[in-house]
Amino acid sequence: MGFGFGEGCGPPKKKAAEKVSDAARELFYRRGIRAVGVDEIVTQAGVTKPSLYRSYPSKDDLIACCLREHAEEGRERFERAVASAPGNPRQQLSNAIKAFAELALDKEFRGCPISNAAVEFPDPCHPVHVLARQMKQENRERWLGLIRQLEVDDPEGLTDGLILLGEGASSAFQSYGCSGPVTCFVQSAEALIDSHLRKR
Repeated sequence: MGFGFGEGCGPPKKKAAEKVSDAARELFYRRGIRAVGVDEIVTQAGVTKPSLYRSYPSKDDLIACCLREHAEEGRERFERAVASAPGNPRQQLSNAIKAFAELALDKEFRGCPISNAAVEFPDPCHPVHVLARQMKQENRERWLGLIRQLEVDDPEGLTDGLILLGEGASSAFQSYGCSGPVTCFVQSAEALIDSHLRKR
């Protein structure tokens, strides 16, 4: 069997919709959703405006797609952390916390994109805010499911405490950078977990 080097070799070319979502995610995250217009997105994506609207009928549809991609990445990161310590929920929880903390090591980190979107669209009835709230609730259920495997009397309280720490770490990074309060996130989270375990 020979190995061809003609058409079809190498990574597949991205479709216009994927180019648009990639460009939009980067611009939205770096600059803010409201600050970025459709013209800038199509220019960066290297596609035409009709190509964008064939895949995303409105900017809100494009925003929703980007948020879903962010949420999927977060879910996959969580699942990898859990899979790294099979049968040990306490270690799985620590690994998930560390995986979240590692995001702040990236110089491009700008906090949680889903939280950022909710702040930019504060109207609780706006589709973007509704979707962001739904994604946050799904994330809470994911953490709660893991924490319920620990021997704690108040799994919901521990879950919400960890979420508050995580949201605070994301917010603090915006003002203080990677050398600020965010550096205490893992230590604070572990102390909170241990305090719940000691109450048993």
